[in-house]
Amino acid sequence: MKKIAYWGGMIVLGIALGLGSARMMLGLGQLDGGYSVGPWKTGTDFGSASAGMYTRARVALYGLLALDKKETLYYTAQTDDSGAPLSGNCTYVVEGKDLAARWWSVTAYGPDSFLIPNEANIYSFAKTTVKREADGHYIVRVSAERQQGNWLPVKAGESFDMTARFYNPDQSVQAAPGSAKLPHIVKESCK
Repeated sequence: MKKIAYWGGMIVLGIALGLGSARMMLGLGQLDGGYSVGPWKTGTDFGSASAGMYTRARVALYGLLALDKKETLYYTAQTDDSGAPLSGNCTYVVEGKDLAARWWSVTAYGPDSFLIPNEANIYSFAKTTVKREADGHYIVRVSAERQQGNWLPVKAGESFDMTARFYNPDQSVQAAPGSAKLPHIVKESCK
C-alpha cells in the first residue's frame, strides 16, 4: 500500500510540475527564434513546421491562424519603451513611420488576447487608415479616454498588449527581424 501511495504521489507531482512549467513558459512568452526591438518582441517560427512545442502552444492559445514569416511577421509589445507594463490607466503615444512591408497594422489586445470592445469600433490602425503628419510619420494615442487624431481605445484598469503585423515584409526584415524599425511607445500620462 505504501508503494502505491508513493508512486501515485510521484505521478501527481510529475503531472503538476509539467503543467506548471508549461503554463509558466507560455506566460513568459518565450519564443523560438526570438528577437527584440525596443519593447517589441517576435519569433520567426510562427506558422512554420520548425516551430517548437511552446511556440505551437502559444499560437494555438493566442495567435489564431499565424502565417509563416515570409507572409507575415508579428511583433508584440507588452511594455512601453521604458519597460513599464502597458496599462489602460495610462495614455501612450505610439509614433513611427511606415513599417517595411507591403501592408501593416498595429492592434491593441486585452488581457484575454482578444480585441478590446469599445463604442468607437476602433481596433487598429494600418498603412491605409492612419492619418499622418506633414512629414509622413504617424502619431497614435492609445488611451481609455477619447483623444484627438488617431486614437486607439483600450479599457481603463486593464493591462493590454499591442501587435504590429508586417504583411509581406521586405526582404531586409525577413533576413534580420531584429533590425526592423518599429514605432516608439511612450507613456504620456497616467491616472
